[in-house]
Amino acid sequence: MNKSITARAHTNIALIKYWGKADPKLIIPQNSSLSLTLEPFYTDTTVQFLPTLDQDQISIDGQLLTNVAGLRVREFLDLVRQRAGIQTFARVASTNHVPTAAGLASSASGFAALAAAASKAAGLELSLPELSRLARRGSGSATRSIYGGFVEWQKGHNDADSLALPFQENIDFDIQMIAILLDPRPKKVASRAGMAQVVATSPYYAAWPPTAEKDLLAMKAAILKKDLNLIGQLAETNAMKMHATTLSANPPFTYFEPETLQAIEIIQNLRNNGISCYYTMDAGPNVKVICSAKETPAILAQLRQHFPADHLLVAKPGPGIAYI
Repeated sequence: MNKSITARAHTNIALIKYWGKADPKLIIPQNSSLSLTLEPFYTDTTVQFLPTLDQDQISIDGQLLTNVAGLRVREFLDLVRQRAGIQTFARVASTNHVPTAAGLASSASGFAALAAAASKAAGLELSLPELSRLARRGSGSATRSIYGGFVEWQKGHNDADSLALPFQENIDFDIQMIAILLDPRPKKVASRAGMAQVVATSPYYAAWPPTAEKDLLAMKAAILKKDLNLIGQLAETNAMKMHATTLSANPPFTYFEPETLQAIEIIQNLRNNGISCYYTMDAGPNVKVICSAKETPAILAQLRQHFPADHLLVAKPGPGIAYI
């Protein structure tokens, strides 16, 4: 029972976004979504349940979390304890190889790694779909980080059927991303708070779930055709529809920074000059460029004229959960 387990999970970037909850407690989404797991961004999490502890000890990147900061993790550990039929407290140590809370899906890799490590450390042997369901309870996007490649989160209707499944784990065509790290600081509006505000107040939100579902069907067809341009076009328009809902919320807000708009304009200009590249954004200012490895050098050459080279991170498709 007191065995130490370490799991690694990679971040994912949604090509068709999850935005809005039908059930905030169970984190059941308003629409299904589809993502690409990325290789260079990941979280390593070690969990050990110890009878000598009188409370959970949680650290991220060597910093011990306070009771308030660690609340989400402790509540998640309670779910694991309940399922395993134990009451033992745990020591949790996570290392993020991705900026935290900056729109690069650190919560996805974080809770996916926690789900895998904590469940195994508690004596549970969960299947990948079961791990996906469990990870969802910590962070919605974590449900997709259980798998590698293209992953679909099927919204479902309840705790049992809202989970992610691999759509195409072994990608056999040329696609990757360039993450433009514009602002590594935590977001001014957290994703959870932002989507709740949008669902409650945006007059445009009612149009989001049905259009996102249509986008999902089109995206799956584009992936099967290995059509990078269509994948990029669909991801770009889907992302901008999501961000339109933040601008129409009451009060309105945006995740854009001035550099965000600059990056978008550069990508549009590159495309106008014959280079296939498209942008997407999650709930944060950082821009991700969807492109081929073949055209990445030309794109990087242009981006380096405007952004520091160490803020441009090339990301190939990544793997699913692993124990290390």
